[in-house]
Parts: sequence; C-alpha cells; structure tokens
Amino acid sequence: MEGNLTVLKHQRFVLPLLFTGILMGALDISIVGPAIPSIELQIEIDERLLGWIFSIYVLFSLVGISLFASLSDLYGRRSIYITAVGIFAFGSLIVASAGSFGVLIFGRAVQGFGASGFLPVASALVGDLYPPEKRGRTLGLIGMVFGIAFLVGPLMAGVMLRWFSWNILFLVNVPIAVLVMAGSWKILPNIRSDAGAVLDWKGVLSLGVTLVTFAYGLNNLDPDSLLHSLLSAEVLPYLLISGISLIFLIQFEKAAEKPVVRLEYLKNREIRLVGIIALSTGMMQASFVFIPSFATLIFPVGASEASFMLIPVVTATAVGSPVFGRLIDSYGSRLIIICGLILTSLGFFLLQAVEASRGQFYAAGVFIGLGMSILSGSSLRYIMLNEVPAHDRAVSQGMVNIFLSLGQIVGAALIGVILVSGEEDAQGLRNVFLGLSLLLAAVVSVAWMLKTREEELADARQ
Repeated sequence: MEGNLTVLKHQRFVLPLLFTGILMGALDISIVGPAIPSIELQIEIDERLLGWIFSIYVLFSLVGISLFASLSDLYGRRSIYITAVGIFAFGSLIVASAGSFGVLIFGRAVQGFGASGFLPVASALVGDLYPPEKRGRTLGLIGMVFGIAFLVGPLMAGVMLRWFSWNILFLVNVPIAVLVMAGSWKILPNIRSDAGAVLDWKGVLSLGVTLVTFAYGLNNLDPDSLLHSLLSAEVLPYLLISGISLIFLIQFEKAAEKPVVRLEYLKNREIRLVGIIALSTGMMQASFVFIPSFATLIFPVGASEASFMLIPVVTATAVGSPVFGRLIDSYGSRLIIICGLILTSLGFFLLQAVEASRGQFYAAGVFIGLGMSILSGSSLRYIMLNEVPAHDRAVSQGMVNIFLSLGQIVGAALIGVILVSGEEDAQGLRNVFLGLSLLLAAVVSVAWMLKTREEELADARQ
C-alpha cells in the first residue's frame, strides 16, 4: 500500500508536516488581535466591524470542515492537504497586501476556508497510519501544537509587531506554506477511503448556509436588549434561514451516497456523548480570551503583562498534551476525559475566586491548561476514530470540529449576556468562570457513560 511504504521510508517527517499546517492555521486565529491597532493605522475600519476580522475566519473554517474531510476521503489525503495549504497561503497573501477593509475580510475568509482542511485531514491520517494503541499519543501531539499556537499567538504577535509591520505576520505564511506543500507532495501518502463515491454538493452548501447564518445571527444579538434584538431584522431572519437550511440538510444527507455529515452516526451513543463534551469544550474555549482582561481588573498590570501571565497555561498545555495522549493509550479515553473535565472545572472555580493572589491565579491557569490539553487535544478525536469505519475517518474529525465551533459560537453569545447582566468590574467575568466551572463539573456525568478501556479495545479488534 502506498501509504504504508511512504510512512516506512519517511516516518519522522509525516507529523512535522501535519503539525506545521495546524500551527499556521491556529496562529492566524490568535495573532490577529494584537495586530488590529496596527491594521487600523493603515486601513480605515468601522469600529462596529472589527469583530468580523475574527468572525469571518471562524465562519469560513466551519463551512470548509466537512467539505475538505469528504474530499480527502474521495481524492486522497495528500492531494487535499496540499490544496488546503495552498488556499491558506493565497488567503495570507491577500491579507498581507490588503489596502481596504473589503480586501482584508476577503483574504481572512480565504484563509479560514483553507485552514479548515488542516485538522480533519491530519487527524484522519493518524487513523490511517497508526494502530489504535498509538493513536492517543499521536493525536495528543497534534492537540499540543494547536493548543500552544492558540495561547502563544498573541505573545508572538506582540514581539514581532515591535520590529515589523502587521503585514509580515501574514506574509510569513507564504514561504512556509510553499515548503509544506513541497514536502507533502514528496512524503505524505495519498490514501483515499471512498474514491468511487460522488461529492455531496447539496450537503456541503446546505451545511454552509446553516452554520454561517446561525453564527451571523448569534453574533448580532444585543445583550442589552436581548428579546428586541432577537426579533430584529439583523437576527431573526438569519436564524430562520439557518433552521430551514438545517431541515434541507437533513433531507439531503438521508439521500446522499457520500454525505458530508453522517446523520446515522448520531444514533451512536458514543458519538452523541462526544458531541455534548465537544460543545462544552467549545464554550470553555470561547471564554479563554477574557482571562487576560480579568487579570488586568484584579491585578495592577497592563495588557502586555497580563498576556505573559498566561505562560503557566501554555506550559501546562504543552506538557499535558503528549502525556495525556499516552495515558489514553494505556487507560482509555473515558478516565482521561473525566480527569480533563475535573481539572478545568477546578481551574475555573479557582479563577473566579481570585482576589489578589497571583499564586492562585497561576495555579488556576495550570489546572485549566492541563484540562485543555485533554479536552481540546486527542481524547475526543481518539473516540471518533474508533467509532467510525476507515472510509469516514476524515468526516468524523470534521464532525468534532463542527461540535467545537458551535460550542464556541454559542459560548461567545452566552458570555456576552452574562457580562452585561453582571457588574461593570470583574464580577461579570467571575460569573462566567463560575458558570463554566459548574457546566464542566456537570458534564462529568456525561463522560462517565463513555466506553471503558476494555470495551474500546474489544471494538478495535473487531
């Protein structure tokens, strides 16, 4: 088999190629925040539209996830991974050369669309190339790369912006992407799982409309007047379109030969449990960007120093991802996921109770980082790889991304409501962190229903 021969010859280069793509995609979510003040000096931007520099990237990532996952099953992992990297590089070039807000937003959309192909294809390749007893540690490394990039991005951007213009943050992606594409063409196996099927374009389009309109409607909610904004022309029509499109999506997927979303997998209890845990994890991820702001409210520090106070979280994530990935191989996903939920619940509980103790703040960060290394890393993807047949591995990883992204969208909207209902100082964020602590603790009961290690191994042998 081509894939196995390639891996035997170039084993040590496969994961670095995958990691580099994931690193680029994750960094371009997190580096844009510090770059906005510099972008505003060069490009005239309406303050009300600044959020779309972030949102458009996430929205088009959502649209592309299932498309790239399906394409990799149909036409091969290598071909689609190279295509995704090329699209991302093209988007980066557009952003770096943007002279207007419209061009900037278009470039971010292209970037997000390309980046949506990195993680599902990489995770599917892990399932293709590694036996079940080694998948946990490998997915743990992928989770570590993504987690570190998400946390380190703002720090890296702050340092680079002292010496270079904001354009360099995006332009540097282009030569790196060219090297990744060249290396992937030579090294990665072009495994395809279902080459005879036809791409489900109706499913792709209806899924895209469902996700984009749902996210757009939620982002337009006004927490100050929630009911009024819900019924407004900026929200209600988009939520209605999302609901109608969802109905069409269900009908299309029932009839499709190769659906982009395997609805029958939702009948699988294990996958439903993964969906619930992933939604909760996405909500937790949405809150992370508020932690530096919380630090500035309770300690006499500026925004720059507050960012460096996240180093314990970064370190814990980097250390925890490969360690817990190996532990999944030894003890199964259920026990490790329960540990992740308990750790993050404890971390957010300690965080909301911080008064003036930096030690408690750092301890909370360590617990949150360790928990994130589990929930945002290998655990959920490991379960999905074990629960679906080989020809749907990429699609299953796309489903995890969709669950996580929906959690992020819903979480961001709910956090806005909680912050407005709280006080003007740190109390609103304390309410957010306490609510997350209670939510994650409650989800432990969901994780307890997952399969034991013995059951996972028995299924893997079948």
